[in-house]
Order: sequence, then structure tokens, then C-alpha cells
Amino acid sequence: MTPEKQEDRAIAERIEELRSAIREHQHRYYILDEPTISDAEFDVLFRELQALEEEHPALRSDDSPTVRVGGFISERFEKTQHPMPMLSLGNAFSQDDLVAWRERIKRLLTEDQQADLAYVVEPKFDGLTVVLHYENGRFTLGATRGDGLYGENITPNLRTVQSIPLQIPAAFAPTRQVADMRHDLRPPTRLVVRGEAYVDKADFEAFNKQRGAEEGRTYANPRNFAAGSLRQLNSAISAQRPLKAWIYQALILEGVEKPPTTHWESLAYLKALGFPICAENQRFGDDEFDALLARIAEWDTLRHDLPYEVDGIVIKVDSLAMQEQLGFTGKDPRWAIAYKFAAEEVITKLLDIVVKVGRTGALTPNAVLEPVEVSGVTVQAATLHNEDYVRDLDIRVGDTVVVVRAGEVIPKVLRPLPELRSGDEVPWEMPTVCPACGQSVVRNAEEAATYCVNSACPARLVRLVEHFVSRGAMDIEGFGFKQAELFVQKGFIRDLADIYYLPWEKIAELEGYKEKRLEKLRNGIEESKQRPVSRLLTGLGIRFVGSTVAELLMKKLFSLEKLMAADEETLAEIDGIGPKIAESVVQFFALEPNRALVDKFASAGVRIEDEIVEQEVESGTKPFDGLTFVITGTLPSMSRDEAKAFIEAHGGKTTGSVSKKTSYLLAGEKAGSKLAKAEALDIPILSEEALRALATG
Repeated sequence: MTPEKQEDRAIAERIEELRSAIREHQHRYYILDEPTISDAEFDVLFRELQALEEEHPALRSDDSPTVRVGGFISERFEKTQHPMPMLSLGNAFSQDDLVAWRERIKRLLTEDQQADLAYVVEPKFDGLTVVLHYENGRFTLGATRGDGLYGENITPNLRTVQSIPLQIPAAFAPTRQVADMRHDLRPPTRLVVRGEAYVDKADFEAFNKQRGAEEGRTYANPRNFAAGSLRQLNSAISAQRPLKAWIYQALILEGVEKPPTTHWESLAYLKALGFPICAENQRFGDDEFDALLARIAEWDTLRHDLPYEVDGIVIKVDSLAMQEQLGFTGKDPRWAIAYKFAAEEVITKLLDIVVKVGRTGALTPNAVLEPVEVSGVTVQAATLHNEDYVRDLDIRVGDTVVVVRAGEVIPKVLRPLPELRSGDEVPWEMPTVCPACGQSVVRNAEEAATYCVNSACPARLVRLVEHFVSRGAMDIEGFGFKQAELFVQKGFIRDLADIYYLPWEKIAELEGYKEKRLEKLRNGIEESKQRPVSRLLTGLGIRFVGSTVAELLMKKLFSLEKLMAADEETLAEIDGIGPKIAESVVQFFALEPNRALVDKFASAGVRIEDEIVEQEVESGTKPFDGLTFVITGTLPSMSRDEAKAFIEAHGGKTTGSVSKKTSYLLAGEKAGSKLAKAEALDIPILSEEALRALATG
């Protein structure tokens, strides 16, 4: 062996030695709370590893501890399909509900099974559900729960969470932890686990205090903070947040000779592999059900002393075989139930009722309260839902009222205390005109909500602009809430179409809007003009018209002009479009300002019709029929969701991996391993421009 190769080998061995040592110390610090070295000693090891990886980039690894610092910048989050539906749980609100649940279970089991019936009781963490994938012991994918079927791929951000192992088993996993188990700790060939990302209360308060001092705004609660921290486009920002995780379920476990047969055993197995498992979990036999109920009663007090937020208790049947046998009812597993804590109630004065106008135009009465502390939070405002809620409960300005934090988050007025009235209280009525724009408001007979349908209403406009430029609508890069608020305040935007007529000379005079930022914003606005018409329709903020409904309407009508000309009967006949949606759409376009808005979009060059798709439907054939596409890299003007929608609209389908069955690879900038694999298999490579050309023949 040459001296150079000997040196390379020594460096590689040192890097692996450092990684192993750092993983051990991270696990002891973040999981076991048993550090054996000082922070300064740890920093020396970490900096040495960073330096070696920077000097020898070929030896970098995506499961190295150095990825914890983040730095990956994602333009958008891709959707990823879960290996199985991530279902929610049925709820219990009393011990009687839990007893009834137990009896339902027992009726579905044999007498022998009932004799072996046991339960695992776990805290119901108030954070963001995450799903983690491991292949041969390496963390490969992490996603949010999303809609239960598809989640957001936030792998780079989850890599920064110190308590999530990047490889399993933990480098040092002491055998004493598993001395009583029948499992070895060779990594499973495939493992998918479900857990909760969260932030400790103290860390949340410290972060909010600092952010409030620096930026003047804070997060509402730890759950929102955890969710927002994991949805950062730059993983370096996620790395700066004090995120933690609990793991509470093994969804898929493959390649293990003797897999666990109970949930309790699987938790012990996951803990031995290095996952953070909550120490508050307990197991009860069926003959200990009274003790289980007593323990749950204790939790109502215990939860306030925990360092993290808990909004309930989850009870699961322990046997995995019984879980499979019990199965599901609707969207809920029969073998598990969530016990929800009773919300804390307090009494205070209702000082006033003010009406707020939301993005959809809904007028919502809100209570102005004499400040009062609820569940550790000072509350000065609360929702009153709608006009009927106020009238039916006879809530009056000046009343003494009972306030509750529903779901530990949203305060609401529960009821008035009429016995404490002095006679000075004043009944309240919903205004007949919008308090912001003066236009008449409408209320449909079958609905409880009252609406302003003027899209140019200034109270709606900031939130409406924010919605219009969001990823789910026109996806304008560089445009967010701050820009919406500023441009509306300055008078640059008086309706949605003004986004395409911005006075760039005046914007250039504003603080912080230098050439590079302006160019990014202008390019983002220009690119959005070619979004599918369904995205524009989504962005208009019509009641009941989200992205799915917008796509249904455009697949049938193809243009906003045809949509504006359609009556309620025509729209209601479209599959998936009922009378309520049809009425809302017709009502929206019956207003002249809203019809003029569409003309203004068209004059700005924004696409208001899908001619190609309409021609394809009329001909009965589509250019991508029978073709399979894979998408990689960053495209010039399309997000991946838009590219997928474009392909599917023209008859094709998309998959996540390249194979011999792939017809084309759609590749943008920074295309990775998929491009290399496609080239090796001689699969045609398309640019976005070539894809559009292929669609038009």
C-alpha cells in the first residue's frame, strides 16, 4: 500500500471513529440525559469532524452528525405517500367512554384472547406528527402526517433534530439495555416509525422571549412553533430551533428474525435501537383496568408538571395480533382511543364584541375580554363563532362569561352568567353591511355564517393576497405576508390583479428592496402567469373553492369565462360539485368587481383558460397517454406539484423512482442520482420546455 493510500485510509478511519464517538455522546445527552463529557470536549470532537469532512468531501455521509447543523435549502416540499394511512384516533371524554370502548373490544375477542388482553397507556403529545423511514439502519426519509395518505417530505429538516437517530442501532447501544430481550440489535432491513416532533415549554418560552425582543412577534403555542420550525425551507433555520421528538409506534419492521409481538415490546425494542421513547408510558392488564382509569385521572394534574405539552392520553391494545384482528371502523382504529382532557374554564367580563372579516369574507364576532389567565396563558380575546351562537346563548356586551381554551389552544366564550347581570348589559346584533368596506353582507338560509363577498374589501385583502401568492394557489416566490401587508398599506394593491401591475419604481424606494430582491419578486410574479387556471381560481378565495374543487371545475369548463357564464344548475351537475359550491361560485361572479377582476388578470397576461386540455378532451386522446414520468431537480417555472398536474392533465402518470418502465425523466437544475440512473438506462431526458413541446405535439 502506498503512503498516500495509507494516509487516506487513516483519515477515513478517523472520520468513522469521530462519528461513532459523537453519536454516542449525542445519544447520552439528548436521549439518556447522561452526558459523560463536557460541552467544550464535545465541541472539539465535532469541529475536528467538520474540518476533516470539508477537506475530504468524498468521505461525507448523509448520516454524519454534521448534517445536524442543516444548510439544505428546499424550494418546495415534495409530497410523499405513506406506506399505510396515518389515521387519527377516536376520542373519549369521560371514564364511561373508556369503559364502553373496552366492552366493545372484548365483544370482538374470544374468551382466551380476553384473558391475555392488556393495554399500553401513553401521553398524547401536542406537537407535529412525523413519519421516519430507515433502510438498513440509515435514516432515508422523514415526512409530516399531511392528510394521512400523503405527507410533506421534510427529511433535511428532520435530520437536524438531535433526538432523531440518523442511523440505528445507536453506535454504542449498551447490551445492558436489552439483556432481558430476545432480539439482537442488527439493524432491520426496513423500519418505518411514527412519532411526534415537539418543543419543551421552557425552550418555547425562551425562544418566544428572544424573538419578541428582536422581531416584535411570537409564536402562539409550542405546537405551532414545532410545526413552523420543521416547515422551514432552509434546514439551517430548523437546526437553530430547540426541536425534540418522541417515537411511539413501529409501522413497518422487516428483516428481524424475531420481531416483537406486542406494542410494549416494540417500544422497548425501539428504545434499544436508540429512539427516544417516553418514560411515562405504562402497561396494564385487563384485570388492572380500574388502576388504568385511576392513572388517567391523575394525568389531569400531572400533565401541568411535565416539561412538554400533553393534550390527552392514548390507550392502545398491547397485542399486535389483536390490533390486526380488531382492525378499523371508518377512519379510526378499534384498538386505540384518545382520552381528551377537560378544558379549563375561567370567569371574566365581556367588554365588547367586535366583528372581524376573514380571507373568505366571513364576518366573525369576537369577544374583547377583561384579561384572564387560562391554562397558563393570558387571554384577552375569544371567538364567538357566529351570529346564531351569540343569539342562542343570549350573550350580551357587559356580561360575566365563562371562557374555555378549546383544545388547549383557541379560547372561546362558553356561556354567559345571566344571574350576575346588573341590567346595564347590551344585546348585540350582526351588522348588515361590512364594517370594512360598507358593502351589503349576505347570509344564506342554510348557513350560520355571514359574508362580505366583495373581493376588494380592504379587511379581506391582506389575507386574500397572502392566500393568492401561497404555494397552494399561484405560488409566487419571494411574496409572503409581509409583502402583502406592506403593499396593501401603501395602496399598491387594491385588488388581487394589482399584483401584476405593481409600481416597481416606488417599491425600489422602500427600505430593504434592493435590486436582487426586486428581481426575485418580479420573476416570481411573471412566472406565475403561466400557472394552470385552476390555481388562479383557487387563489380568488371563493368560499368552498379550494384546490380540489377548482381542479374539478376547470377539468369540466376549462376557462374562467365559461365558469362565469355557468348557472347554478350547470355547476351542480359536475361530479363533486354540490348546490352549496355552485351557489357560492355564481354568487361570487354575480358581482361586477369580481368579473372585472378576471378581465384585469387577462389583460396582465395571466392564463385564464386551458386551451390545450380542452382540445384534448374534445378529441378524446391525450399526448401522454400510456407514458410514465419521473421528476427531478428544480424546474424554471413549475413546482413539482404543477409539473405532476401538467403531466396528469395530458394523460400521463408520475412515479418517484427511475426504472426501465420510465418513459421520460423531467429534469431541472440540481438534478441528482435520478438523472444518472436515467442516463445509465438510456431513458430520454426532458427539460420543462421540451415537456411543454411534447404536450403540444
